[in-house]
Amino acid sequence: MTAGLAVVTGAARGLGRAIAAELSDAGHRVVAVDLPGTEPATEHFHAFDLAETEAIPGLVDRIRRAHGPIGVLVNNAGIAALRHFNEITVGEWRRVMRVNSEAPFFLAQRVAEHMIADGVRGRIVNVSSKNGLTAEAGLAHYNASKGALELITKSLAAELGPHGITVNAVAPGMIATPIDEDFPLDRAAFERAWEERIPLHGGYGTPQDVAGAVRYLVSEQARYVTGATLVVDGGVLADQMPRLRFMPPYRNSL
Repeated sequence: MTAGLAVVTGAARGLGRAIAAELSDAGHRVVAVDLPGTEPATEHFHAFDLAETEAIPGLVDRIRRAHGPIGVLVNNAGIAALRHFNEITVGEWRRVMRVNSEAPFFLAQRVAEHMIADGVRGRIVNVSSKNGLTAEAGLAHYNASKGALELITKSLAAELGPHGITVNAVAPGMIATPIDEDFPLDRAAFERAWEERIPLHGGYGTPQDVAGAVRYLVSEQARYVTGATLVVDGGVLADQMPRLRFMPPYRNSL
């Protein structure tokens, strides 16, 4: 995959901003998509609310007309809200599903049509979550949306493979981003508990850790990788119970 035009959603802050910078460093021209009023650090910006799923084909067509053939799509935009299961409203559920799973599908659908028409062997990367692979209390709608995104990724990989288009997911774990900064919880205690839970020394990951994974998946080195999920979580999903800290210390056998 040679460097070309890359479209990154949710590029104003957090993971999206880091991904846009990483792809720019790799030689891509980056088009950022984010909510009106935000300021992504890219030269090319299209303001758009991804909850307006019916208007997504028009957005993609405008980007294609303005900037040329699209080689990379990174579906990064996502929203979450901490709610007990019986507090989630119909409106909240539908907006989370629209932004986190419906929008990535319809963006990929239209972008892939353009890739095929342009003869581009493109790359599509969906930013999923560890929550798409295992549940977490208080996030039923978010969990469901990311679980859907995991199977959307595999479904599109199967259909677009014959066109030379790869479709993969990156599943971040606990990354230092603003997405959950307004959650109603004891943040200091929560972060301490999570840092103890992460097997890999160093605590939370950084947006650059995720951006590096995306850079790999859109590179020529990943040309034979499709339908895969690259988990970037410091080993959380590899360890079902943080048993190690309750065990006796290691014996030095050297």
